[in-house]
Amino acid sequence: MTTTLTILSSLLWWVLYSSMAALVAAGIGWCVLRWAERGAVVFNRLYLACLLWSLIALASIVVVAAVEGHLQPPYGMLLRSGLLRWVLVLDMLIGALLVWRLTPRADAHRLRLGSACMAAAMVTAIGFGIATTLA
Repeated sequence: MTTTLTILSSLLWWVLYSSMAALVAAGIGWCVLRWAERGAVVFNRLYLACLLWSLIALASIVVVAAVEGHLQPPYGMLLRSGLLRWVLVLDMLIGALLVWRLTPRADAHRLRLGSACMAAAMVTAIGFGIATTLA
């Protein structure tokens, strides 16, 4: 019973932290996409793309941390890991594809792939900057 409750609690915290990260990522991405596309972008679809992206990202970072053996603070060694950097590059590509495929402009046209890549790069750069500052 304790194991079941622990797993359920971990899943709830994973979704909660992912939704908070997705809200920040969607805010940054919305600003970047409005600038890059020179028009309105549908925020709720961008939030959905960022939510899926952050769910995948947090799960992959936890897997890398478990493989590297850095599940407890300080996380400085984890941030210097080559495996984590490759996972972050893959994660940025996944994020760009999710934003590109799931987010329409307000005029119902698809975003340009370059705009989605720019938004994903900006979100990743700001997130990595915050992570290195806190670690």
